[in-house]
Amino acid sequence: MTNSHSSLRTRSSMIIGVALLVLASLPLLSSARSKSTSTSTSTSVNIVNSSSREIRNVYLSHVDADDWGGNQLGDSTIPAGQSFNLSISAWDQQQVKLVGEDSDGCFASTVVTYGQNATWTINNDTARDCGY
Repeated sequence: MTNSHSSLRTRSSMIIGVALLVLASLPLLSSARSKSTSTSTSTSVNIVNSSSREIRNVYLSHVDADDWGGNQLGDSTIPAGQSFNLSISAWDQQQVKLVGEDSDGCFASTVVTYGQNATWTINNDTARDCGY
């Protein structure tokens, strides 16, 4: 009887140990899942050109810097009266600055929150930086 009682105690201890190990690892599994989810999110920005000028280039930058990346439009442009849906993925900040260059070589910008879809409407009254 003692042997069977000892075996039962050992088995119970092992079950409790495994249960504790599983419970202890849950936060790690949850953290890994949330990290992989956050890297797969993207932001979609519908750029609406309601101005009389063509938008020739769109750049991304960090909000507090002018560290523009490459032209997000590729070989495309956004003609007056048209729109362009830009998908931004793998961004390293909570916000992203969009910088649009029009056919006059002037720049307009806006800030969008990463992970949320947005619309940026550019019209003739949108403030532009033309360098003079």
